[in-house]
Amino acid sequence: MSRITIDVLEQQAEAMHVRILETDMPGTTCGLYCDRLNTIWLANWLNDRQRLCTLCHELVHAKYRDLGCGTRFGVKCERRARRETALTLISPVEFAMAERTWDGNTWHMAADLDVTMQVLEDYRQMLAC
Repeated sequence: MSRITIDVLEQQAEAMHVRILETDMPGTTCGLYCDRLNTIWLANWLNDRQRLCTLCHELVHAKYRDLGCGTRFGVKCERRARRETALTLISPVEFAMAERTWDGNTWHMAADLDVTMQVLEDYRQMLAC
């Protein structure tokens, strides 16, 4: 089963006419999307796994042209972006294999699936519902 790569996500952004810029982000902010500028900013300190997950997440915001996280509607947009990111980056078959292989150890599972702990936890929460 082939996994989504940064190259695939960058091609998706190009097809959507979304610019991707890297910059020194404040604090622990990994990425931002601005609909008005049709631009995604990624923190320049992200490792490859973080960059993949953050770019996927911000592309979901771009897909729906989300305006921001500061409102009640923004909370729903964020929840949707996290859910779609997890579903895009983790296949059910690979998740089941990683869970069996690593006996549910989330750190090893995330590394095996090449996602962040946050994305893995988002996926696991969806399974629990």
